[in-house]
This record gives sequence, structure tokens and C-alpha cells, in this order.
Amino acid sequence: MKIAICGVGALGSNAVQYLRNIDGELRLIDFDRVESKNLAAQWFVKQSLGKNKAEAVRLQLVNFYGAKAEAMGVRLAPTNATQLLAGCGLAVDCFDNADSRIALAEAARTTAVPLIHAALAADGTFALVRWDERFTPDREDAAGQPTCEGGEHLPMIGLVGATLARAIQDFVRTGARHDYMISLSGVTRFAASAARR
Repeated sequence: MKIAICGVGALGSNAVQYLRNIDGELRLIDFDRVESKNLAAQWFVKQSLGKNKAEAVRLQLVNFYGAKAEAMGVRLAPTNATQLLAGCGLAVDCFDNADSRIALAEAARTTAVPLIHAALAADGTFALVRWDERFTPDREDAAGQPTCEGGEHLPMIGLVGATLARAIQDFVRTGARHDYMISLSGVTRFAASAARR
């Protein structure tokens, strides 16, 4: 199964490192470049500075673990989302903005590609890992509001990335669609629904 990881910043890059041995192929989608501020909360090394994030994660997977992935260094938008999901059996939303989430959700519904979302509150106190049929994207409090800069919420980011990776693994293995609520007091898993066939 090909899995499209859409956005490989804080949540996406951390989830990918836990997916390095998944039974599937990863397609990494992100237009952004690695900046020094990203090193505090995202899975990048200093040698990645200035590189496209999708390509940087792909290189780290190959160099650290011998794992292969496909890098797509483009911005997902309504005009290309369907093409970026072509051939994928799962889409993963790790975006930090509502416009990209909405474009991805519309393309996933149009192409009947299952979609799971990961979202972290700006203050780092809670997060969701939720399947599209039970997810409603909210508009940001302020456009472009950073939620994962400076490493302040790194433990929560790591927990969300690991939880998202687990939800993806469960779907790939059994078709289960578990939802999760992650808060400072722990992780709550909600009953799975069967994958739509």
C-alpha cells in the first residue's frame, strides 16, 4: 500500500520516523524548506538546512534506516491534490493550516482514498488523531499561527507522532480505524470502525 504523508513538519516528520518499517511505501508531500527553527521540534538534522522537507525526510530514512520513500516537494492545493493521491491507499493529514486540510479532504473523498488527520492545539495541551468521517477542520485562531516552533511542545509532538504512526499501522495491518485524543493526562483510544471497502 502506498501511504501519502501530507506535511512533514513537526507531526509528519516525527510520525514518519516511526513508520520506517511499515509494510507499505511512503509518499512524502511538502513544499517547505528546512529552517534552523525547525530543528527544535521536527525530525531534521543540521545537514538538512535549506533542503526541501520531503526530500530531507526521504534522505534521512535512507541514510539512517535504509528505508525508501518517495519525496514530492510541492504544495498540495485543490489543483493538484487528486494527482498527488494517485495510486495511494491511505492519505495522512499532518498539515498545520485549514486550507491544506480542506483541499486534501476534498481530494481524498473524490478519489475514495481513506484519510486520517493529526492536529495539535497551538498551546500544546491536546491533540487529535481522527479519521476523516469524524473530523471537522477548524480555522486557525490566526492565519499561519505556529504551533510547533521552538521545541516547547516536543514531548507532546513526539506522543502525537507515535500515536499517529500506531493508527496508520493498525489500518495497514487490519483495516481498523482508531481515533485518539491526546492530552497532558494521557492518550485515549476510541473504538475502531471497520475500513470502508
